[in-house]
Formats: sequence, C-alpha cells, structure tokens
Amino acid sequence: METIHIIKVTTGDVDQLQQISRQTFYETFSAVNTAENMKKYLEEEFSVEKLTAECNNPESFFYFATLGGTIIGYLKLNVGRSQTEIKDDNAIEIERIYVLKEFHGKKVGQLLYEKAIQIAQQANAGYVWLGVWEKNMRAINFYTKNGFVPFDKHIFRLGNDVQTDIMMKLKLKDA
Repeated sequence: METIHIIKVTTGDVDQLQQISRQTFYETFSAVNTAENMKKYLEEEFSVEKLTAECNNPESFFYFATLGGTIIGYLKLNVGRSQTEIKDDNAIEIERIYVLKEFHGKKVGQLLYEKAIQIAQQANAGYVWLGVWEKNMRAINFYTKNGFVPFDKHIFRLGNDVQTDIMMKLKLKDA
C-alpha cells in the first residue's frame, strides 16, 4: 500500500474539504438519523462559507489524509477561543476525525489522531479533549483505546434532533 500523507488544509482547499466533510459525515451518521436532519446539518455545518471562515480562523486547523493524491480523511483541531465547549488555553480540542468508510480499519484515523497529539505536544498543551456521540461506539472504543477517559457530557444538535455527546480527555502532562 502507498504511504498515507497528512497535509495541512488551506483556504484554497475548501471545495475538497466540503466534499470530504459531507461524504464522511453522511457515511457515518445517515443510517441512524433522518434524511431531513442530515440534509439540514450538512448544508449548515459544511457550507463553503462556514468552512472558509473556519480555515481562515487562526485558532482552527484542518489536515487531510491523502493516499496517492486522493483525500481519504481529515482532522479538525481547535485551540483557544475556537474550542467548541471548553475554552482552555492549556487544551486542544479534536473536533473532527473522519475517514472514508472504505478506509476504515486501515489506520487512517490513527494517523490523523497521532498528528493531533503531535501538534498538542508541540504546543505544550496539558490535555486534549473531544466530544463523541454516545451511540458512536466505534469512535468511543477508538478514543478509549488511545487513553481517553470520559469526564462530562454535552448537547449536540443534528438538524432538529438533540443528541448527547460524551466528552473525553487525554491528559498529556501534569498541570
């Protein structure tokens, strides 16, 4: 198998970011959510305007996983005020790690995760945190395997549906 590369996303990549974002989110959650809620979420959260603003935000970072020049997954990190829940300068949030379904089980998510941890360590962050849907056992198991522990819950809206995310964190160093 060719080498998977992790590359930083720029504003010039917004169309590709929108495509991979919508496709991976749909593949992951469409079977367990209504078509109406999926459509609303995909249109609002992954619009070109919103993704462009996020790419231009100096406290948010996107990375593509590529194989042979094809984008097969991506990572979104937030620091400082861009974090969705906890606004801790000592933390980095992994907001998204998504991989095309056909590449599940091929360590792509692990490579994106390792990139997130590398960035957090370089930033001297005390911990990394994230929110994961309570019914997404594949993701919960992935993060648990990588040392994350649950510490709270928060509400996530998918269209008109109110869902619960488990908040998990991984301590990187003593406070």
